[in-house]
Amino acid sequence: MFKKVLVANRGEIARRIGRTAKKMGLGVVAVHSEADVNMPFVTEADEAVLLGPPPPKQSYLNLAAVIAAAEKTGADALHPGYGFLSESEELVSACERAGITFIGPPPAAMKVMGTKVEAKQAVKAAGVPVVPGSEGAVGDVEEAVKLAEEIGYPVMLKASAGGGGIGMTLCKKEKKLRSSFEDNQKKGEMFFGSNELLLEKAIVAPHHVEVQVLGDTHGHVMHLFERECSVQRRNQKVLEETPSPFISADTRAAMCAAAVKVAEAVGYVGAGTVEFIVDADQNFYFLEMNTRLQVEHPVTEMTLGIDLVEWQFKVAAGESIAALAGKKPQGHAIEARVCAEDPEKRFFPSPGELSRIVWPTGEGVRVDAAVDGSATITPFYDSLIAKVIAHGKDRDEAIARLRAALAATTLEGTATNLALFDEILGDETFGSGTYTTAYLAEVLGKKS
Repeated sequence: MFKKVLVANRGEIARRIGRTAKKMGLGVVAVHSEADVNMPFVTEADEAVLLGPPPPKQSYLNLAAVIAAAEKTGADALHPGYGFLSESEELVSACERAGITFIGPPPAAMKVMGTKVEAKQAVKAAGVPVVPGSEGAVGDVEEAVKLAEEIGYPVMLKASAGGGGIGMTLCKKEKKLRSSFEDNQKKGEMFFGSNELLLEKAIVAPHHVEVQVLGDTHGHVMHLFERECSVQRRNQKVLEETPSPFISADTRAAMCAAAVKVAEAVGYVGAGTVEFIVDADQNFYFLEMNTRLQVEHPVTEMTLGIDLVEWQFKVAAGESIAALAGKKPQGHAIEARVCAEDPEKRFFPSPGELSRIVWPTGEGVRVDAAVDGSATITPFYDSLIAKVIAHGKDRDEAIARLRAALAATTLEGTATNLALFDEILGDETFGSGTYTTAYLAEVLGKKS
């Protein structure tokens, strides 16, 4: 086992990784921008290194500075968290050259799953269903229009190297497809360094369900069940739960088996997530694979009674995951992503001063928070402040506990989405478990 880990991230996930690392007896090195110098993830670490000014390109995306910080502090492992450099093949290669253990998958698996074109081809070859659409990148807008006519509207136009809903547009008619093509190319180039676009058939009334997978260096790959992630704004998740209240036991078994096939097809090692889109008849199609830890991993941890970050470290140190075989989830868990944003103003970010912060406690409640007491929410990064998670013996108890926990949460000083969760958790459609990815907009009228 390595002795010291550099956490190449910030906020709640950097803090959460640091806690597990310390529990395992590892030294923790934080890296940070000038804007984050007083954040808890920095002050709670054993060592901290300044990367640069607040903009991500000059700090958290500065690969050379991150590696230099690891070498300077003698860190022999690096955990990338999620976002930023977490799915960067260049970071993995740089770690290898520097003799640093990367807490994540091998670069070959990351490369295949890093672009939607290669991922789709690999998944089809493994016998897993994919959404009908382009076999590779569409060359120009005329090719896209022709293909859309063949597979039928509505279609989804996606940045091939994208993620997080960026560079993704639902096109119900040719006019929208034509007007979006160049804009999506520009977004793909700007955010992901590639202007390649994919075109896929849009699934009507879709559900977004993902499967947690874990692989080791001994050839074992297993699934750790699914998460329902259909409460979304701008194709980004707001609330997640497990087990999914929508899919049947047969669909669950088939989907989890398909996720294992996907991971095995690319020789996956470590924690990853295979995402599926599911239609009203529970037909499911591969969407993408995230070759990293997910924001919503705590709901899986709470139902299985495991620490996924601990298992990431164990796998990276060469341990087998055989001890997890046969583990079954207990009860139900739901996570709310508490963000500095205004749901009444198209979820527009609301950076500013949080003068008073009070997080909830109680049976079955967990909080992964970036800040405590009071804090400055800067405009430079994602608006996520904390994740409040509740676990119960069944879905009704988990919902009740989460509502109570959020009611006991105080955030004063800037707009947040706290009130939205009370609206969701008390809503009949959500309660029925039949909600789709259009839920926030079509049921609650929250446009994004």
